This record gives sequence, structure tokens and C-alpha cells, in this order.
Amino acid sequence: MSKLDILCFAAHPDDVELACSGTVMQHLALGYKVGVIDLTQGELGTRGSIEIRAIEAKNAAAILGIKVRENLKLEDGFFQKNKDSLIKIIEKIRQYQPEIILCNAEFDRHIDHGKASDLVSDAAFLSGLIKIETSLHGIVQSAWRPKQIYHFIQDRMTKPDIVFDITPYFEKKMESIYAFESQFYNPNSNEPETPISSLDFIKYIEARAREFGRLINVTFGEGFTVKRPVGTNNLMNQL
Repeated sequence: MSKLDILCFAAHPDDVELACSGTVMQHLALGYKVGVIDLTQGELGTRGSIEIRAIEAKNAAAILGIKVRENLKLEDGFFQKNKDSLIKIIEKIRQYQPEIILCNAEFDRHIDHGKASDLVSDAAFLSGLIKIETSLHGIVQSAWRPKQIYHFIQDRMTKPDIVFDITPYFEKKMESIYAFESQFYNPNSNEPETPISSLDFIKYIEARAREFGRLINVTFGEGFTVKRPVGTNNLMNQL
């Protein structure tokens, strides 16, 4: 696969759909190449299974229109920031050479989200160091560091540094979320109830998108935080 413009890293299959799928589709529509790397298989989830989640992730990818979706199969709940996990992410950054990385929230109640955010941020920095050697199919990879990392928001308290208008893609965003039938609201499911399987959670996702949209005077938005200021050379491009 050739170079990608934007590479999304997510702790679990469905994180991208919940938090930044509208942004993904918007940039695909603009002609950019976007891919997703899920860090774990979500095997600790109360509902579903590894096999079901894999099928759901594939279906959601088709809805979003992404051609690249991979899973690093780190251990759900227990992955750590160590050399092995960092190298796996560095290899993917160097393989796809993204200009932009989207990744998990810096802070959230789910322990994997903050860990993934920290892990990917450090890997993105280390990926630019030429003395760290990695290879793909026996060929040594070149060092590569993305220009910016955007952290999607997953908790209820964080205020965004930047908001993307996803109004034209909101319905499809919800369709991609519902592709994960084992995880979210399904009145016909016999699985145990969880904090994210209720209809209230689906309503919350819509309410949050409306809240972010209102901040920039559009109907629906997705919010992100950044550790480094976002630069621009044209203020008129801002909403």
C-alpha cells in the first residue's frame, strides 16, 4: 500500500467510528488517503468476541470507505508502552508515512484510551529517529515523523482545541457505529447490558456531535485536542 495522508490509531475496533469517523469521511471526500490501525482486538469487551469484532470492523471500514484497516493485536487492557509495542507502531508509521495521525483521547475513564494516546505519541516521535532501525519485508524502512497528531475526544469533560464540521457525514457516521452490532444498542440482543449498549449512549453520541457542532456554528462536529499548536497560513479558511 502506498503512502497515506492520514493514519488513525485506535485502542479498540469502534473507537474511530465513535470519535472521528465523520472527520475520516470528510477527508476521504476531499481526496485524501486515510487508513486505520486498531491496536487491540477488543477481546476484553463484555459483549461479542474477537471473531465478531473483526467482521464488524471490516463492515464499518466498508461504510467509511477506507481501504486500509489493520490490527496490531496488542493485549486488550494490558498493553504497555514498551519497546515491542512502540516498534510495532513505528513500523506502521514508517510504512504509511502519514502527514497527520489521529489517535485516542489523552484522558478518559477507559484506561486503554489514555495509554494508547501516550503510546502512539511517543512512537510518532521515535519514528523520526534514524538510529532506530526497522524493516518491512526485509527492506530497511526510512525514518518518518508526522507533522501533527490530533487526539479525538472520548470523555465528557475535555474541551476541544479544534472542531471539524461533519454535518454531511453524520448519518453515515452513525451507520458505521451500528456496524458494531455486538457492542451498541440492539433491542434484539441477548448479550449483557453495558454502559455503551443502551439507547441513551447512542443519544449521547448524537448530543456530543451537536455540542461540538454548535461551537463552530454547524449542526454536527467532532472535537480534537493537540499538544502542539496548529499552524495556518490563511485565517479565512477557518470556520
